[in-house]
Parts: sequence; C-alpha cells; structure tokens
Amino acid sequence: MSSPSSHGDHDAATILSQRSERPCDRSASFSLQVVEGPDQGQAFTIEPSLPSRVLVGQSPACSLRLDDRQVSRRHLACELEGELLRVSDLESTNGTWVNGIRVNDVFLGGGETIQLGTTRIEVTRLGDATAVPLTAATSFGRLVGASAAMRKLYPMCKKLAVADVPVVIEGETGTGKEVLAESLHEASRRARGPFVVFDCTAVPPNLVESALFGHERGAFTGATEARKGVFEEADGGTLLIDEIGDLEIGLQAKLLRALERSEVCRIGSNKWIRVDVRIIAATRRDLDKAVQDERFRDDLFYRIAVTRIELPPLRKRHGDVAMLADFFWSRLADPGVPLPPDFMAQLDGYDWPGNVRELQNSVARRVALGELDDAGGTLGPGGIPVMGTTSEGVASSAPGSGDDVLERVLAMNLPLPRARRKLVAEFETRYVERVLEQHGGNVARAAAASGIARRYFRLLRARSRRRTEEEG
Repeated sequence: MSSPSSHGDHDAATILSQRSERPCDRSASFSLQVVEGPDQGQAFTIEPSLPSRVLVGQSPACSLRLDDRQVSRRHLACELEGELLRVSDLESTNGTWVNGIRVNDVFLGGGETIQLGTTRIEVTRLGDATAVPLTAATSFGRLVGASAAMRKLYPMCKKLAVADVPVVIEGETGTGKEVLAESLHEASRRARGPFVVFDCTAVPPNLVESALFGHERGAFTGATEARKGVFEEADGGTLLIDEIGDLEIGLQAKLLRALERSEVCRIGSNKWIRVDVRIIAATRRDLDKAVQDERFRDDLFYRIAVTRIELPPLRKRHGDVAMLADFFWSRLADPGVPLPPDFMAQLDGYDWPGNVRELQNSVARRVALGELDDAGGTLGPGGIPVMGTTSEGVASSAPGSGDDVLERVLAMNLPLPRARRKLVAEFETRYVERVLEQHGGNVARAAAASGIARRYFRLLRARSRRRTEEEG
C-alpha cells in the first residue's frame, strides 16, 4: 500500500494538466453606461479579466454603485458568458427590466437598456470577442481547479494573500471557502503564526461571546478556569470567522468593537488585551440582503468587506469535475489503480449541489467501498447515485487491507445503509491513524498531506477517537 506522501509527490498542476483547458478565455467586453437617474454619467466596463461577477446596486460591495433609493443594495449581477452578457436579478425589491420587460435571468448581446428604479443603463458591446490569456496555474495553495472560472481567481488570491486586509469569502456550501482562507494565510506574511477557525454555527448561542473573547475564572456558572478566546489564540496570525452571516446581531456590535480597537476584553474582566489578527470572514449567505433586512449590521459589513472574493459553484467550473476526480483519486487510491470509467460517467452526469466537498466525499467513498458504493445508493437527478454530502468522507489515501473489515461487516448481516456507514467509519479511523503516524503526530502536516483543512482533520480525529473509545 502506498502512503499519502507518495501521492503527494504529484502536485495539483501535474495531475490536472492531463485534462486542463487551454489557458485562455474567449469573451467579449461590455460597457454599462448610466444614462438616466441620480448617477447619470457613471460607467463601468466588464472585461474577461475580471475574476468574478460584477454587482450593481447601492452596496459599497458593488462594482457599479448607485445612489438610487429605488435600487436594492445588491440589485443585479452581470457575468460574461462567452460572447454574451448574463444579467441576473438578485431578488431585488423593485425588479430588473430590460427593454421594458421584467426579467430574472437574461443573456444580452449589446444595445439593450436596463431599468433599475429610476436608473436607466445602456449596455454596449465593445468589439468582437477575443481570446484573453489566463494564468497557467491550476491551484492556489490547496485550492485546486483548472477551469477558466478558477484561473481568473488565482491572481487575485495572490494579491490578497500579501495585502493583510480583511477579506470576505462568499460561496455556496462546499465550494472550498475554508481551504481558500487557510491558503491565503499560508501565502501571507503571517504564515508562521496561528490559523484559527471560529464557526458561528458550531457554538451554542450562550457560549459564542466566551468563545470569541475568552473568560476569567468564575465569570459564569461552569467557568472553572480562565480561558482565551479565538482572538487571543490567533494573535500574530489569521482568524477565520466562518458563516459570519449567522452571528447574532447582539454580538455583532461587540465583534465590531474588537475589530476597530484590535483589543478584546474577556468576560468577567475589565482589562483590555491587545491582539494582532488578520480577519477573514466566510459566508454562504448574501450579507447585503442581510444588511437590508437588518439582520446584519452595516457598519460591521463595511469593516470586514474591504475586499471580497466569490468562489464559483462546481457546476460553473466547466471541466473541473473530471480534473478534481482525478486529483482526489490519485491521492486516495493505490498506485496504478485507475479511476473506473463507469464511476467517472456518473460524476460527469451529476449537478453537485454539495460542490467540491460532495465530490471529494464521493471519490473517498468509492475508494473505500469499491463497487458496493453503487448498490442501493440514493438516486439524484438523472439516476446518478448521490453519495454523502456531509462530512463522512475523507480526502487522502486509501485504508490498509480492508478485506478483514469487509468480511467482518458482511458477517453482521446488517441492512445496507448501516453496513456502508460502518465501512466508511472504519476507513476514516484507519486513515487518520496512518497519516498521523507518517507525519509524526503533527496535525498541520497530516492535514496538508490529506488536502483538507486542519479543522476538518481534527474533527475526523476526534470522531475516530470517540468510536475507538465506544468500541473499547
């Protein structure tokens, strides 16, 4: 059996280059010119080199910012799709109108007029579509992908890594927001400092303040000893506040104060502690809409949204499903074992609502269970077996000899779903033990070799320990 390190000898560029697209993107450019309304005369050019969607609305996060009171904070999005401009209404209050017709999602070729509130915008196509060179990179840190959508992001990621300013990472669940955050940290001047993750959805509401800022002994019932919060733990490094859109509004003011002063005060203390922390926030939610609905403080939004980066969903990363499947398979499976063509056909025919995480889990499950993975699986659209979209799968190296485990589980005569869960659990346990042993018990190096975030690796290790204790 091979080790994770042997697979790790192949970097992302080597593995993905076998199926990578040509490093160019053929697109047209478009101009948005405000011809009527409070912002008459303002214009914005949408070019293929832009790394993400162009937002139009009242929010400071918008590339084309309007002062029209009848325009929503994040009113519409514009995105180049080859020789056309895709315009999507973002559930605005007063709607988006193109040539007098209300639209939700439409492709424009130039010459149209968009009406938002009292603002009228003319769309002009700027010449013929041209081939725009993209970076040849197929990864940024452990964020992997060779599609045009990803290649547009990598130059921005490199700049953000060294900028040391707050960053908001937006994207659907499973797109790799935490992996990007950790990659930004590892490419920054803070790389030698700690990388700490605080998940706003994983801590009970009554303990969030203590987890953020720490507490003194006796500060509340159960506080038997003083404890640092995540700000102190991240001092000199980076703090990722995951799913910041789920933070209760009452705590948002205290978070804002800590960010503005670069100081925290533990619960039960009147002493302010100076901290040097770079903040990266991640969210699956539309923070502009949350501000508009008064569920998120606008002053906190302005403080953290100095720069934004939006990770595209896997369904928009054309060609990356096959590339990522190759990448994960090469790290998980034994050397010389090819990715089964029938399995690849299933992967290509699925929409991946769980994005990269779901794909990674699916490959890990197929490596662990082999052809058993197909039997009795839940069918998604098009009859494709849908493997777990939760955190059951892992992302590096196959287990050791699994025949004994397989026979033992089969001998239990369990229903298929329970038998499958037992096999996956055994795979996780053996994998965690092996990769930790190969890296001398160092969690950071083991997680890096696994291609997953440290926090996720720690969760797998804790879950494996619990299972071992329960079975012991």
